[in-house]
Amino acid sequence: MSEKKLVIFDLDGTLLYTVPDIAAATNQALAACGYPVHSEEEIASYIGNGINKLFERALPEEARSQEEVLRIRSLFLPYYGEHCADMTRPFEGIPELLSDICRQGIKVAVASNKYHPATVRLMRHFFPEIPFCAVFGEREGVPRKPEPVIVRDILREAGIHCPEEVLYIGDSGVDMQTATNAGIEAVAVTWGCRTREELASYSPAYIVDRPSQIADILF
Repeated sequence: MSEKKLVIFDLDGTLLYTVPDIAAATNQALAACGYPVHSEEEIASYIGNGINKLFERALPEEARSQEEVLRIRSLFLPYYGEHCADMTRPFEGIPELLSDICRQGIKVAVASNKYHPATVRLMRHFFPEIPFCAVFGEREGVPRKPEPVIVRDILREAGIHCPEEVLYIGDSGVDMQTATNAGIEAVAVTWGCRTREELASYSPAYIVDRPSQIADILF
């Protein structure tokens, strides 16, 4: 493996366990509109392609119109903005991993399909001491993952020109596809929302069960 100068992390299911707060915000919006609510496990299965897709999946099939998705979004955003860190927490070992990577002089960044303001807020809240070179969530006019635009934007911010110098870490097939589309080596983590079998089907360079194994890969 080439020496890595930049590590890009997904957020939900990779750095942070965010499902309880996403589920609470989604369910309060659904209930306010008279729709059935879902378990955390169900909500977890809907996450990964941006919040509009989350709401589309959470709505009853007959209600999955753009108008209803936007109505749920309008109720979700203010609630989640206030409560996004209530039950969310870093996965065990992640703060130490990020600090270790930075001490080795390797840059770190975040590429998420979570909407951008929440992505930035959560990184500042949970990892205020980590000097991320770029933190990007879902931005208007920018294609979501697995399109590689977000990765290219990060590489530009980081001043990295060689994909071989980058490692991408995520917990979903969307992340594995993103890395492939960007020509970057991928690490799949099993502590997120997807099974090892599903992750293996995308043929990542590595599959890890603990954050410490990422450090073993890097240094």
